[in-house]
Amino acid sequence: MRSGGGPLSEEEEKGARQLTRSTCPYCGVGCGVIIETEGSQITGVRGDPLHPANFGKLCTKGQTLHLTAAPALAQQTRLLQPMQRLQRSAAPEALAWNAALDLASERFASVIQRHGPDAVGFYISGQLLTEDYYAFNKLAKGLIGTNNVDTNSRLCMSSAVAGYKATLGADAPPACYDDVNHAQCLFFVGSNAAFAHPVLFRRIEAAKQANPAMKVIVADPRRTDTAGFADLYLPLQPGSDVLLFHGLLHIMLWEGWTDAAYIANHTSGFDALKALVRDHTPERVAQACGLQQEDLFTAARWFAGVEGQGARRPTLSLYCQGLNQSSSGTAKNATLINLHLATGQIGKPGAGPFSLTGQPNAMGGREVGGLANLLSAHRDLSNPQHRAEVAALWGLPSVPEEPGLSAVELFQAAADGQVKALWIACTNPAQSMPDQATVRRALQRAEFVVVQEAYASAATCDHADLLLPATTWGEKDGTVTNSERRISRVRPAVPAPGQARHDWRIVVDFAQRLEARLRPDQPTLFPYRDAESIWLEHRESTRGRDLDIGGLSYALLEQHGPQQWPFMPGDTQGRQRLYEDGVFPTPDGRARFAALPFVPLAEPRESRYPFSLTTGRLRDQWHGMTRTGTLGRLFGHVAEPLVQLHPQDMERRGLKDGDLVHITSKRGSILVPAWGSDEIGLSQAFVAMHWGPEYLSGRSSTGEPLAGINALTTSAYCPTSKQPELKHAAVKVLKAELPWTLLALAWLPQHSALATREALRSLMAEFSFASCVPFSNGVPLAEAADRERTGVLFRAAAHEAPEPALIERIEALLGLNGTDVLRYADKRLGQRRTARLVREGELTRLDAFLLGGDTRAEVWIKPLLQDELPAGAYGRLLLMPGAKAPVAVVAKGRQVCTCFNVTEDAIRAKLQKCEGNDDQRLTSLQAALRCGTNCGSCVPELKRLVRAVPALQTA
Repeated sequence: MRSGGGPLSEEEEKGARQLTRSTCPYCGVGCGVIIETEGSQITGVRGDPLHPANFGKLCTKGQTLHLTAAPALAQQTRLLQPMQRLQRSAAPEALAWNAALDLASERFASVIQRHGPDAVGFYISGQLLTEDYYAFNKLAKGLIGTNNVDTNSRLCMSSAVAGYKATLGADAPPACYDDVNHAQCLFFVGSNAAFAHPVLFRRIEAAKQANPAMKVIVADPRRTDTAGFADLYLPLQPGSDVLLFHGLLHIMLWEGWTDAAYIANHTSGFDALKALVRDHTPERVAQACGLQQEDLFTAARWFAGVEGQGARRPTLSLYCQGLNQSSSGTAKNATLINLHLATGQIGKPGAGPFSLTGQPNAMGGREVGGLANLLSAHRDLSNPQHRAEVAALWGLPSVPEEPGLSAVELFQAAADGQVKALWIACTNPAQSMPDQATVRRALQRAEFVVVQEAYASAATCDHADLLLPATTWGEKDGTVTNSERRISRVRPAVPAPGQARHDWRIVVDFAQRLEARLRPDQPTLFPYRDAESIWLEHRESTRGRDLDIGGLSYALLEQHGPQQWPFMPGDTQGRQRLYEDGVFPTPDGRARFAALPFVPLAEPRESRYPFSLTTGRLRDQWHGMTRTGTLGRLFGHVAEPLVQLHPQDMERRGLKDGDLVHITSKRGSILVPAWGSDEIGLSQAFVAMHWGPEYLSGRSSTGEPLAGINALTTSAYCPTSKQPELKHAAVKVLKAELPWTLLALAWLPQHSALATREALRSLMAEFSFASCVPFSNGVPLAEAADRERTGVLFRAAAHEAPEPALIERIEALLGLNGTDVLRYADKRLGQRRTARLVREGELTRLDAFLLGGDTRAEVWIKPLLQDELPAGAYGRLLLMPGAKAPVAVVAKGRQVCTCFNVTEDAIRAKLQKCEGNDDQRLTSLQAALRCGTNCGSCVPELKRLVRAVPALQTA
């Protein structure tokens, strides 16, 4: 048994299965998992009951990790050997590892020798392990001598970093998960934790149930499932957060709710802030934020904790990308922290500002200096002493002092020809970076692009000169740090597939070749034999710093499980909360108030672009979906790309649900179906961040392939944190007039479904609009290994019918080209319908179909296939046009519970028969249908449905 953090039970050790403790690779909650393996195959995963981040719970994504590791999927999606493109437009060819590393070192050395070290750049990832991160940081800043190493954490957490440093003096979240059990007020702002951090949200739900007196405030432009949990919902206008925080402080000062003693004894700079917020009256703030004045007073009173008599009640703030991804991100973070300092709401149980980390190891990357303006152990490049300390640790005379290019700057520099060689690892900028036109230009113009990646299906792989296969979850070895500063071990459960190597190993192998060219005959800077040897050097760099882990070791993590930092020599455990003594890591030991003015959005909406577009997460998907997108079952909750608009905005523009619209910003345009939603405010639009060119594409009027949601977003960034404003872009929404439409669905063998989807992806740019997603029959999770089926859905639209040859290619990929297929075609009218029926015992089912031209029959043919309904009565009736089914079809409806495949229709029907209060009705619902009783990710939506669906009144 491979394990750590405590023994497994005797029952768990039975049988042939091997059990390995590791950590989930998704969000920053950092859940512990137990991986089950048989031989070299991962066969199961469950939450680790001993891990203090999750105590055995997992969300929908974590629960399905083992399914993403199935060999049939790996063969279709994984990058399994080094590959080289001899020309950018050519297919990659296999290459031996030695040849690949020699090529990379030769090309990088050539660029460095011709143009200098700043002509190369590294763009890495918050999904790398701390050891991987450290190796990349030393490669760039130590060996090459450039600070051009940045990370997708710049898109995620850099504003939180800047906010903590500006106020508290160090990038150190002071709170912990246990604080949700002590807080009397929770203030969510810019966070849909119900979707983005589901397991932590389960703890919050339990805390609220145990303490009904706890007040929950949610500030968000969108009425999310987290907002549905609130006692007070503040639907503020996009970008108005700083005004809100200044306004709350104004009220606290006016009402005498601040903590004068704490301000006097532990802070500095309050007078300047007090003068700044004087003009932020409730009237002005309410009008600018779109809120009610009485709600502002309620929020200020609850936050200050002055309800009733006695001691101040503790308040915990929970915030994420709504504050971070902004051109005022540092100001938003810092002005929220101002509220905590002004009321003494920090350094005690249940109180403090708590940034929720977006990625599994964004914190670990910050610890090793994995950003272009940082050095190891929270050191600053601008500090000569810090640079000297790192140079001494690495055995170098110096490290470069000029800050490197941040993520946005790096790709802009490559697009301008300044950066000649790019190394991209474990991230997908061709999907996730803003202003995709500039990113594509950068990838095209760079002389040499290396992509170090586990999945060949990532869009960035299409632009690589050299592809290097890396290990991923279940195979990697090292550590990660979660949102509450807790370091957990990541352990390999199975060997690496194919020729994949660990990310740190690839860096070390490349660095040793490169240093032979750049500093010949000198001792290697990279003597590492394993991940632990890298970690020990990282540990050494932290001694005496705020994140000192000098008392921690791999052995201690093995014996006692995950630990929080700081963990200094002599400590028996890490520190649960910071700043309990009121002393901060600043020159005078005092926290600093940040008197930062409100600055409007970088791109406010205006007459030509009258909508505010915001982006965010789906419940069951992760980032660019390179992993979650391999499972059709994770598309059950939200099946396809769409834009949500307020129903009144839909009506004014003559739009019906499902109509295609052009969404256009100053940078680009996409086509996507529109759906009305009361979650969205007037003149606002929402598109999930996940829909990149792998799933949503088409062709512009000038013939350029469309690039997914980030064709629209702006690269304008916060001047301090340099985090781009991914949360807001001004757009216009126009109905698309594309009269010819296509819909095709097919069940496919598991070993070929994703390969088919990749082949269909190459055809998406042949249409003005196209989307392509997997789907499944959504059987209960426990039955997935035996009964789950996978299919592919392809949707397209164009001004006129394409050539028949293109449709025939789609039919061939979906198995609709055999002699057993029913067909109807009218080339003159551009109509085409194809269907394949299969016999399964006594039943006949629809296995695949294509509708071209007239797709109105989707309403009955699509559920006939997806719900696996009997189709024996249809025959050639499947070729009939029109929305009316020739034989009655009862669709199952939209899925709500992924674990047990429970639909909204079934839930609504059951709720009509459930009596009692909301909690009693929810309990009855769960007892009957089991929804929400496994991972719990759907519980917020179930509660919303409980409130929305009344019980039927009986005589």
